[in-house]
Amino acid sequence: MVSLNINGATHSVDAPGDMPLLLVLRDLIGLTGTKFGCGIAQCGACTVHLDGAAVRSCVLPIAAVGDKRVTTIEGVGTTPAGRKIQRAWYDLDVVQCGYCQSGQVMAAEALIASNPNPSDDDINAAMTGNICRCGTYNRIRAAIKRAAGEV
Repeated sequence: MVSLNINGATHSVDAPGDMPLLLVLRDLIGLTGTKFGCGIAQCGACTVHLDGAAVRSCVLPIAAVGDKRVTTIEGVGTTPAGRKIQRAWYDLDVVQCGYCQSGQVMAAEALIASNPNPSDDDINAAMTGNICRCGTYNRIRAAIKRAAGEV
């Protein structure tokens, strides 16, 4: 049994230590907001926070999580930066198909939480590797800038 702190609650799961966090979240705990995209940490759909840092859950074995706090898209709205990001996403109609958006939101929230006034270069660096097949990059950038102006 492995104990994980996810969105402020303790979850005990019977899983091998090499099982990816993404599969634990989706298949064992039932938190399906975090998406499977590529399975090799290249697309960003599986992005969650580990003690506030954006990480790719599809390649992160649960043994590496330890006692760190995991935050998923279901819990991101509990932080001031998360609420600002969610509001900006909604106000600017960022979502098109929506598949990648949980990962986009998680990466953006980690950026705003650590850097309340990001430059374009900061945004580029934080969002690199978060792929949106619908091409909503301009709206994503605008939403990050709006949220940064409100934090």
